[in-house]
Amino acid sequence: MNNRIVLWGAASLILACLVAAGGYFYFQPFSPDRGQYPVRGIDVSHHQRQIDWRRVAADDVAFAVIKATEGGDHVDDAFAANLREARAAGLAVGAYHFFTFCRPGADQAKNFISVVPRDQPLLPPVVDIEFVGNCPLRPSPEELNVELSAFLGPVEAAFGKTAILYVTDGAAQAYAGQIAGRPRWVRSLALQPSHDDWIYWQYHDRGRVDGISGDVDLNVLQGGQETLTTLFAAPESISSETLLSR
Repeated sequence: MNNRIVLWGAASLILACLVAAGGYFYFQPFSPDRGQYPVRGIDVSHHQRQIDWRRVAADDVAFAVIKATEGGDHVDDAFAANLREARAAGLAVGAYHFFTFCRPGADQAKNFISVVPRDQPLLPPVVDIEFVGNCPLRPSPEELNVELSAFLGPVEAAFGKTAILYVTDGAAQAYAGQIAGRPRWVRSLALQPSHDDWIYWQYHDRGRVDGISGDVDLNVLQGGQETLTTLFAAPESISSETLLSR
């Protein structure tokens, strides 16, 4: 009996240590190989509250993708200030839209186009497609294709750049055919993505950056400064083949 108690205690201690170690490494700012991915960036919304963008820019952050809109009428109330101040701090900036399944894609395109300014260079527009935080409707792949096309057509025409899709695991599996071949922003926390056909890689969702008081998503760019410069160039048509070849 005593031996069993000792063994059980030792096993419990080992398990507790493994859990603690896992938690420690998860909450530590995991960073992909800097030689391979030298260009770092963040994505933010109003959830990050007041941001000191000059401090952010000084903390090894080269680009920021900022939430602009959601659905057919919602505007992130921090977007305008974040875009203006991040640009003033010298960052390459872009905007993203949270695509809801409960509004027509054409309505969502009008919302995004009406809110995001086009008088200065921007990174390609990003469309966030995920189940978490979305309405309960789950369109069929065919239905999503129709609405997503209705969004992407006007947006890509307005901004002169091919949009990048951020699609999380569940939605990526459900709509694999609809996102195939398009520029991607992948989410793979603390693990190298299993493929290289992506533009941005979100590698941490609880990272820390100087100038932001709480957690923030951390990302790297596939490519170096030249790629970032190309993406951030004045609005011109950039094909998905060009993006994916860099």
